Amino acid sequence: MPELLYHLAAAPFESARRVDILDPGHRAARLHGHSFLARVRAELPAGWAAFPGGETDALAAALGACVGQLDYRDLNEVIAVPTDENLARWVRRCIEVPGLASVGVQSTRDQGAELDADDHVHVWRRFRFEAAHRLPKVPEGHPCGRMHGHGFEVILHADQDLGTRDLGVDFDRLGALWAPFQAELHHTCLNDLPGLENPTSEGLAAWLWRRLKPALPGLSWVTVYETATAGCHYDGLHYRIWKELRFESALRLVRAPEGDARRHLHGHSYLVRLHLTAPLDRVMGWTVDYGDVKEVFKPTYQALDHHLLNELPGLADADPGTLTRWIRGRVAPSLPVLDRVDLYATPGCGAMLSWGEQGPALPT
Repeated sequence: MPELLYHLAAAPFESARRVDILDPGHRAARLHGHSFLARVRAELPAGWAAFPGGETDALAAALGACVGQLDYRDLNEVIAVPTDENLARWVRRCIEVPGLASVGVQSTRDQGAELDADDHVHVWRRFRFEAAHRLPKVPEGHPCGRMHGHGFEVILHADQDLGTRDLGVDFDRLGALWAPFQAELHHTCLNDLPGLENPTSEGLAAWLWRRLKPALPGLSWVTVYETATAGCHYDGLHYRIWKELRFESALRLVRAPEGDARRHLHGHSYLVRLHLTAPLDRVMGWTVDYGDVKEVFKPTYQALDHHLLNELPGLADADPGTLTRWIRGRVAPSLPVLDRVDLYATPGCGAMLSWGEQGPALPT
């Protein structure tokens, strides 16, 4: 597939709302409020920003100006039915950005809606449970072969063509579907459950998919966070895993105009997320060991962490788009199933380089 470079931005806003189309007794039908987060992804044309390398900041400024109109407002005075889906539509109409590929709105850290250019929406909700497990197929001495545990997170994504509707799958519907799984999984040993004798992230995602899909035909992805930095998506056919890593670096945006503070030496706490698509290893029960991904990235991490990026060969320009391509060039030869790199210079703002299936968005 061709390489696609997207720029990413996020902006918060604090607002009140009522969702009057819900039953009168529903808590969201009352006046209430949220700390919202809007997110956009755009394939920006060359020359759109004031200077090459300034795309991420320009996109963030455009989004901030847009949602600033909603900040500290009663949303019902702006949008007749201010659901997350309709808020995403409003942001899409408001923001004047070419190449807009998706708009997301999170009303909480654990629920939101992602709207694509064709008006398809992925409504999602996140759940958590605490469980023990061990992986019985790993080689002797592998740490995952010992009994241990995680605070797991699961995100259910439901894909719909909204048409003219104001609301997709109600978040409470997703909560009701999840409730029996919460009772079954929370404070247990996953290995003891039928079908989870080898409870890898991939195995757990597929186990949940098979049980949820009949009750939720619109289920599009099941996402399992095994840890805060690694997890798996499953859509009934394909497994996608990701591993997050962080590095601390200094940089200058050398093509910023004279007098622009971004020409000065500054720095970021970067987050990089490596995405991989691979077939399931039927013996191990996983696609790729998260530890192997971390090990492959280690030389790149050592080159980036606590260094001035502009001094690295090939990084005279150290903007997010250039940096994602540089990371691909370093990592992909040793990790051929890698097909996407996300890079965040600040929370929610950065670049995404994709040359395969993109998979669902992950909450910020």
